[in-house]
Amino acid sequence: MLLSEKAYQQIDKELSKFPADQRRSAIMASLAIAQQEKGWVSPEIIEDVAQYIGVEPIAVQEVATFYNMFHTKPVGRVTISVCTNLPCALRDGVKAGEYLKEKLGIEYGETTADGQFSLIMGECMGSCGDSPVMLLNNQHMCVRMEAERIDAMLEELKTHGESA
Repeated sequence: MLLSEKAYQQIDKELSKFPADQRRSAIMASLAIAQQEKGWVSPEIIEDVAQYIGVEPIAVQEVATFYNMFHTKPVGRVTISVCTNLPCALRDGVKAGEYLKEKLGIEYGETTADGQFSLIMGECMGSCGDSPVMLLNNQHMCVRMEAERIDAMLEELKTHGESA
């Protein structure tokens, strides 16, 4: 067992939402729980989740690699996903992403040398009217992210962590 007892209890809660023959339905939630605890879903975690919920490892691997919210390699303490879909791109999303790349000194898919930040190209986050939009650690949405707001966000994250 690679996760904490609390994580397995959370997975049990997710499993209880589905009939016994539908355990695959809990894969996404189980991966999210594992990633929340470990920061990413390693091949060992994918295998462990599969064994725990009673499905083939390939079924868990397919979900982990299909959705861009799951990290299958180590990432920084804070992941910043920048929406690059057309509506955000047309409303300075590309510009905001370029600004972040310059500020952090990394490209999309990379992590800063200090392990603090990873920058990810994201898909639509459902807030096109508030673009440019960013998502921190797949949980906290930041809207209207022009340069000044990006600077303030980065400073807050460096100072106080991901609760910014």
